[in-house]
Amino acid sequence: MSVSLSRFDSAFFRIDTNNTVAGIRELQQHYPVFMPLYISEILNLGSIRDSVNTPKQLRLFLTTPDFRALESSVQAKFKNRDLTGQLEQAFRYTKYYIPSFHPPKIITFISGIANYGAITIDSILGIGLDMYMGADFPPYSQIPDYPAYMIRRFDPAYIPVNSMQVIQQQLYPAAKNSNLLEQMIEAGKQQYFLDKVLPATADTIKLGYTKEQLDWCFDNEQMIWQFFVQNNLLYSTDWQDINHFVNDGPSTQGMPEGSPGKIGSFVGWQIVKKYMEKHPEISLQQLMESKNLLEIFKAAKYRPK
Repeated sequence: MSVSLSRFDSAFFRIDTNNTVAGIRELQQHYPVFMPLYISEILNLGSIRDSVNTPKQLRLFLTTPDFRALESSVQAKFKNRDLTGQLEQAFRYTKYYIPSFHPPKIITFISGIANYGAITIDSILGIGLDMYMGADFPPYSQIPDYPAYMIRRFDPAYIPVNSMQVIQQQLYPAAKNSNLLEQMIEAGKQQYFLDKVLPATADTIKLGYTKEQLDWCFDNEQMIWQFFVQNNLLYSTDWQDINHFVNDGPSTQGMPEGSPGKIGSFVGWQIVKKYMEKHPEISLQQLMESKNLLEIFKAAKYRPK
């Protein structure tokens, strides 16, 4: 399997700022699907069809010293880094488990540190390289929206995981599940998918936890489960409960010190692993296609001790 990678980020910053209209036209010829999305959604510069305002906004972006400096930093960081090796292997595993899978074309871009780490559109995987500059990259700490627990994951090691997450979400969009348990199992399916297509990647990277946080979860697995059961949370449909335990965060409120955020992903992951251990005849594709999440829970017989 061969992987196609295009450095759109380099081509974009080579646009002649004295003739942005021609630059837009040329890039759109080479990137007919990605270029309109990049201009309107990622950079938020307006519609590519706006031949008056969009070129002006684009010129302003390209001539801003901070963005030029960001582009130079990205080029220096990724000049000699292999961006396709791990993804190529992950695509092979995905093709093995899901024969209908076709590897996407990889396009790298710069979002202006707008938290676009990985996206999919049609047959394209977009990777925002400026979101993987390393936790010590000074601009990150200057943005209030990015707390320390998020910045820790702005590292190249997370490129394969984030890429395969968005590919999985494109292949198997999550259903609108009604309760917390279903949401946790859905998250667990996603984690199990990553286990199979990125078998050499550390669980800490795949979950986004530190080693201490992951150890805490395994050491306290029974307590975590009892917390959900005793507080009648499993079948809760309250969106605040769901967001509290499924969404990202520095920790989980209500649990002892040391707990990570999105602890529902950990619980769902354990349920799904237990289910697949008990049902080796179930393929990864069958698991991902399954919509009956409560049946997975019942069949798993998950009771941590």
